[in-house]
Formats: sequence, structure tokens, C-alpha cells
Amino acid sequence: MDSTGLAALSECEPGADMAAGRSAAEAGEAQGTDATPADESADLTNKSVIKATVLLAELGRHRQGITVTELAQAVGMTRPTAFRLLLSLEQTGFVDRVDNRYLLGWQVARLGRLADPHTGAVARIQPILDEYAAKLNETFSFAMMRGELAYDVIAEAYASRYLNASHVYLGGTYPIHASATGKVLLAELTDDQIAAELPEKLEAYTPHTITNRKALMKELRQVREQEYAILDDELEEGLFVVACPVRDAAGAMVGVLSINGPSQRLKSDHLPDTIDQLRQAARDIAKALS
Repeated sequence: MDSTGLAALSECEPGADMAAGRSAAEAGEAQGTDATPADESADLTNKSVIKATVLLAELGRHRQGITVTELAQAVGMTRPTAFRLLLSLEQTGFVDRVDNRYLLGWQVARLGRLADPHTGAVARIQPILDEYAAKLNETFSFAMMRGELAYDVIAEAYASRYLNASHVYLGGTYPIHASATGKVLLAELTDDQIAAELPEKLEAYTPHTITNRKALMKELRQVREQEYAILDDELEEGLFVVACPVRDAAGAMVGVLSINGPSQRLKSDHLPDTIDQLRQAARDIAKALS
């Protein structure tokens, strides 16, 4: 390995404070105790590792690759720092380089197949759902995105007055055109993409389901403007749902949060405040996932 590579790798190694912490922990293990470093308030995080994960996250948004200059600008990092970290990640298989463009490497794909995509996420999201479900006395659901129109409902919180509906969707999916979650996902696409995804005639679930693609696209334009979607008796009679996107710091949608309840209860003078609370919960979840 040349000197540049060694310099890049050394940047990712723990500092003396990490070594001290490890020694204390090892000493404690030998004595059968849970010893920790003397100064527990010391910041033991490795900033280079954090920077490397930021680069990986940004690379995931550029499937066709991105230059080191563009990448550094996107994450607010100097070009030399980004280059050194990319060199290290490339040598370990986490980054690939084609000409002068960087992409996620094979190691990311290999580890991705081994990992549960929702491990840790539910633990962060569930307390927030529980808090808002108790506060508003309604049912909340969170769907994690897997693709443009693919998602998993990974967490729900139930009010003391249980949702009066015949389906519970934890672990399942909703019809894309007859759900508030689906409308939020569709609103992220262009009209041409929607036309390519949906037939002109859509399946009806109730007399209120939007079955005309043009009519649905008109509603989706409103969803884009207001940043939330409403489902009113379209999937089940008496079911009212409001959903809004959960976005990361870069504005990319990572999931959809929805509140569900009977139409006669949610469609009231309190609906604007309910939507405000839903949006705040979405911001809280985005912060928890960051």
C-alpha cells in the first residue's frame, strides 16, 4: 500500500482516547466487572468514521456515480478529506470507482443482504408513535420505503379507542391508489411516471375510491403542494386517513407517517390541528432516524 493509502487508513483508526477506553474495558473484563473509562463524559466517537458513513449515505443517492468534487460539495466536506476517505472505502470494497465516478461497492450489498433493514428503526420510532397516539387518542402507522412505490409498514401505535376498521396492515401493504400512504408515494413521481405505473381504470374498493387515473393525478398535484394526503372512505367505508412524508436532512423521503380513524371523528373542526400534530410527529421521527 502506498503512503497515500496508509494515510487514509490511519485517519480511520481510533485515537489514544479510544485505546484508553478499550484498555479500561479489557481490565474490567479480566476482573469480571463492567468497567468503563474513568472519564465517561469523554467523546469516544471517531469523526472520520462518521464522515465515511456520511459519504456512503450520499453515494446511495447517486446510482450512476458521482465525482469526488461533487460528493464533497454535497456533504459539505473538503475535497482532500473526501478523497482520502473514498480511497480507504474503495480498498475495503465499500466503494467502487468507474473512471472518475464513485459508487457504492459490493461490500455494502453483501452486508445489506445480511442485515434486517428495520433493526433499530422500530425501537426509535415506536416511542414517538406511542406518544402521539396517546396524545391524540388515534392510531398511527409508519411505513418505511424500500423503493419508489415499495414499502413496509413496520410500526403502529393504537389509541385507547381502537380503529374501527376491518384490516390491520402491520407487515403488509395498502393498495397504492386507494391509500393515503400510496398517494404520498405517487406524489413523489412525475405525471409521466404515474401514467406508466397505473392503468387508466383503477380498482374500486368502495363507491368513493378514485378509479380514474386522471382524477387521481389531479389530486396528487394537490398532495405535492400541501405535503400531505387524505383518504376519505376510499379503502373502507368510514375510514379516514391522513399521511405525510418523513424526510431526511437532504429532503429525501424515507417513510410515510399516517393517522387513522373513523371519518366521523377525524373529519372535524380539529382536522387542521391534527395535521399539524402529524407533521410534527414526522419531524420527530426524521430526527430520531438521523
